[in-house]
Amino acid sequence: ERRSKDQTACGHTTAFVPSSGRIYSFGLGGNGQLGTGTTSNRKSPFTVKGNWLPYSTQCLIPADSEQYYCVKRIFSGGDQSFAHYFYPQNMVPPDDFRYPDLLKQIWTVNETFIQRLLTFPSGRLPVEIANEIDGTFSSAGCLNGSFLALSNDDHYKTSVRFSGVDMNAARLLFHKLIQPDHAHISQQVAASLEKNLIPKLSSSLPDVEALRLYLTLPECPLMSDANNFTTLAIPFGTAILKLEKAPLKVLENWWSVLEPPLFLKIVELYKDVVVHLLKLYKIGIPPSERRIFTNFLHTAFRVLEILHRVNERGQVIQYDRFYIHEIQDLIDIRNDYVNWVQQQVFGMLTDMPVTICTYPFVFDAQAKTTLLQTDAVMQMQMAVDQAHRQNLSSLFLPVFESVNPCLILMVRRDNIVGDAVEVLRKTKNVDYKKPLKVIFVGEEAVDVGGVRKEFFLLIMRELLDPKYGMFRYYEESRLIWFSDKTFEDSDLFHLIGVVCGLAIYNFTIVDLHFPLALYKKLLNKKPSLDDLKELMPDVGRGMQQLLDYPEDDIEEAFCLNFTITVENFGTTEIKELVPNGADIPVVKHNRQDFVDAYVDYIFNKSVASLFSAFHAGFHKVCGGKVLQLFQPSELQSMVIGNTNYDWKELEKNTEYKGEYWADHPTIKIFWEVFHQLPLEKKKQFLLFLTGSDRIPILGMKCLKLVIQPTGGGEGYLPVAHTCFNLLDLPKYTDKETLKSKLIQAIDHYEGFSLV
Repeated sequence: ERRSKDQTACGHTTAFVPSSGRIYSFGLGGNGQLGTGTTSNRKSPFTVKGNWLPYSTQCLIPADSEQYYCVKRIFSGGDQSFAHYFYPQNMVPPDDFRYPDLLKQIWTVNETFIQRLLTFPSGRLPVEIANEIDGTFSSAGCLNGSFLALSNDDHYKTSVRFSGVDMNAARLLFHKLIQPDHAHISQQVAASLEKNLIPKLSSSLPDVEALRLYLTLPECPLMSDANNFTTLAIPFGTAILKLEKAPLKVLENWWSVLEPPLFLKIVELYKDVVVHLLKLYKIGIPPSERRIFTNFLHTAFRVLEILHRVNERGQVIQYDRFYIHEIQDLIDIRNDYVNWVQQQVFGMLTDMPVTICTYPFVFDAQAKTTLLQTDAVMQMQMAVDQAHRQNLSSLFLPVFESVNPCLILMVRRDNIVGDAVEVLRKTKNVDYKKPLKVIFVGEEAVDVGGVRKEFFLLIMRELLDPKYGMFRYYEESRLIWFSDKTFEDSDLFHLIGVVCGLAIYNFTIVDLHFPLALYKKLLNKKPSLDDLKELMPDVGRGMQQLLDYPEDDIEEAFCLNFTITVENFGTTEIKELVPNGADIPVVKHNRQDFVDAYVDYIFNKSVASLFSAFHAGFHKVCGGKVLQLFQPSELQSMVIGNTNYDWKELEKNTEYKGEYWADHPTIKIFWEVFHQLPLEKKKQFLLFLTGSDRIPILGMKCLKLVIQPTGGGEGYLPVAHTCFNLLDLPKYTDKETLKSKLIQAIDHYEGFSLV
């Protein structure tokens, strides 16, 4: 392939220089393959023995011409070397690799090839053209030699890290070739791929270059055609799964450095295959075909699993791009979870060909929430059964009714927080895996959600009060973290963990201003520098500057060692991040270790006992396997909701009672006023009406408001019934009056005080 007149043949190495007519060799020579007359190895080129004569039209032919050789071409491989030569009287010019013979090149998919194919009208292709298409798309060598990165001869740099493929060229050329107007071409390509190429793909490959087609073939539109899923996409996925460990690792490396749209295309391909197969399953699969159907589904999921593993290492695309949103419409996800648990615990077989919970990365937030609800029901039933068996109810009544399908918390309205804290402290052995109902002593109101929401709102506000000193507030980020200076015992941290778990278990949003690091730790994931930047932006930026500093004089420029300075009741205290850290300066080669140790101290070491108590309390309620299906950000949204506000969606989902309807004059000016409010006022309105200024993890579509008219005239304020997300709205006729009264109501809201 060299662009020079010289020839080089590789294995051991031989080289021919036309100007002198000589052959040189070097490398391994144990079998005499170097032609030097010995069996020694050579590290540098040495002349191969022989009477070599250069080609020249002016050359005088020696008298004993049969003793001289004019080389035309050399070959080398294994333990052999040989040359194709002529005697001087018959000499011809040696092969010049600067001008390749097109007749001797392998077929490849290129612009010229495609344009030639497209000149033939629709219909039957000439035999020689059909044979060329078949030969090209039946040959792994032809496809591996196509779409090469020609800029700076990049394809010569192919390695375990670099494919040498121009993926943009592959996409453009495949789309030029496969067109609806040339169905005859598409049919021939599909037949060649199906019958000849894919079935013959080997699990063991001779070189990394033989993996190129595994990158390029998914760009072919035929692969994404649902009609070809069982004949092309699934067999191709099977070939991927059959690759030996070493070539699969190379393919994963190549996938990891793809541009996000290219990587996403492969993910979308096998997501589409899964959806296609599940639709067939929903319609009905004949018993005779279930085994092969199961294999197909496993293949698609396992390819996605490998792609997800690659993405976990470097996040080529966002994790939610693996979600299959149609899952809940195609299978009974609750039954699937039960089957999965039974398989995990008892090894039971199910009727479902594949237990989808085995591949949790495909579940979106809505599916995971359904699984959490399913797990809650299972855990509740197990708890009730256990309580009946052990007859422990007398230990918890009258405060907790533990054999009831619900966990009943009885508190006094005038001491809601104090009673709740005392009750939860005294009942650490209660199984909290039940729906929570809050009852105010002396009142007959039934908790249908609003009282429970109010309970969580107020108890968290009390427990996070600075007077306890349990958490440190960071002004710059407006977030809190565990304080290692607290005098409170671990029981109170255990209690907060229980309350957070109860909030998730009862699908109630709570106001909890922790960084994402808390949810990472709850899911056994390590906090990183990004988490430090979120909690302590100034410190995080400083750490990043340290890592990015280009010079070698880090010790002099930053004057750091492996310690951290902390405040301790008005004084400063130096803590060592590692043993003897005060004696270890931060230099270029250990700066990453310093940053890692700093992050570890803030999020782990300094608060280990406090977080351990919180963790134990949280997992006492949310200890099921399903919790591990959540990403940290999704778990955070389960606890505190999210801020993906869609105010038009809120208006669209609102229901009206009594005289009100969507086009009632009062309702029209209400929404005009509401949409003109600044974001903070809109959030205050949500808090006023629902008990939280955030929305459920599933979005505004799951937040349904109800507005009804109320008597009393325009002098009265709107009234919120948090239990029902119900707003009593007087029949205002003036826009300014409505705005004034609405703002007055939400500005003075505190608990249920206005109701």
